[in-house]
Amino acid sequence: MVSFPDAIRLGFQHYFDFRSRSTRAEYWWWLLFVILTQQALNAVNIRIGILFGLAVLIPGLSLGTRRLHDINKSGWWLLMWFGIFLIRFGVFLIVPVIVLIVWHTKPSDEGTNKYGPDPRQAA
Repeated sequence: MVSFPDAIRLGFQHYFDFRSRSTRAEYWWWLLFVILTQQALNAVNIRIGILFGLAVLIPGLSLGTRRLHDINKSGWWLLMWFGIFLIRFGVFLIVPVIVLIVWHTKPSDEGTNKYGPDPRQAA
């Protein structure tokens, strides 16, 4: 299992890695790190918070893609996050976001899939 500091290190270490797989723990620890840090920096200075948000945008997208790869889904599904910003007839398209949250909580595929070996068993 990936610890909180390991998830942060792996998030930055695999900054541009959109091809491999990442575990659930790695994804959720990274998300917690981003949310807590973003809130703290916004409390200090909103501009610093914006700069931090831009700095973690690419690793966040790559980690989300790797998490989808871990359940044998294409990383292109991550574009559904942008559905929350689309408004059609005055209603937010929240269904794609719910689908992604469910997928991100889904257990990893056991063994190797088309995106690589199981990250939980990597030595």
